[in-house]
Amino acid sequence: MAISELKNARIVIISGLSGSGKSTASRALEDMGFFCVDNLPIALLPKLLELSSASAGEYSKIALVMDLRGKDFLRTYREVFTRLAEEGFQLEILFLEASDEVLVRRYSQTRRTHPLAEGQGPAEGIRKEREMLSLLRSVATVVVDTSTYNVHQLEVAIRDLFGQRPLGRRMALTFLSFGYSRGIPQEADLVMDVRFLPNPYFVEDLKDLPGSDRRIHDFLLGFPETDDFISRFEDLLAYLLPRYEREGKAYLTVAIGCTGGRHRSVAVTEKMKTLFQDQFPVRLRHRDLENSPGREIPRGGEREG
Repeated sequence: MAISELKNARIVIISGLSGSGKSTASRALEDMGFFCVDNLPIALLPKLLELSSASAGEYSKIALVMDLRGKDFLRTYREVFTRLAEEGFQLEILFLEASDEVLVRRYSQTRRTHPLAEGQGPAEGIRKEREMLSLLRSVATVVVDTSTYNVHQLEVAIRDLFGQRPLGRRMALTFLSFGYSRGIPQEADLVMDVRFLPNPYFVEDLKDLPGSDRRIHDFLLGFPETDDFISRFEDLLAYLLPRYEREGKAYLTVAIGCTGGRHRSVAVTEKMKTLFQDQFPVRLRHRDLENSPGREIPRGGEREG
């Protein structure tokens, strides 16, 4: 492969918090045909790309796990990434994270020691690492919060994200429903609150149905205010999305929330997918929908939906 051809290759840098699923992401990309290297020293990245240029097309997709294990990573990654970008390489930075509570639990389950804990317990190590990586997170191509994923769900998410958008194609768009009772998703780029819409939870025949059910859609869209909101929200996104794409955004997550994440946000999210799926590669995710694989949803209370 000539160096000019390698610059059109898919090059993904996997980074993020310890315990957030970087090894799982790397395995998923390897299964998709990526050449994967774990813990590559940042100083060797330009040399690796140079050597790959002589591989006669063998390495058209490359994924590299790079993080704080590399002693010079934090000090030099900006300089190296900037230089490669100036030379024409198009790097995609995948940043994985999870909530402090989830990361502490994962360390407790595996009995591993956090690399920055220094005898103070995983919570302090996580705090330090989150602070040290904050700048890298801010420039990442895509941020994935793995708090609610099991291993298999994370693998599916990685395949969805990196299987649908070859380099140079349209911005990949994710519509994500959620419940405010579990907090706003950290990976959200745009957040829309639909708790003002009529709540199916208070209709006896609808309260136990998922928002993906046609009866929930018909109930919500039977109100003029819902139809008016959908039209206005569509116009807003139609204005914003091409401008995000023009600024180089490769992935965008639009999070739509209601109280419990089971009814209104699910229905609106699915409606928005139908409106934009012919314009962008669209991925749909329902974070808090009851009975989602690997999720335990609390029951009770009168503010669900």
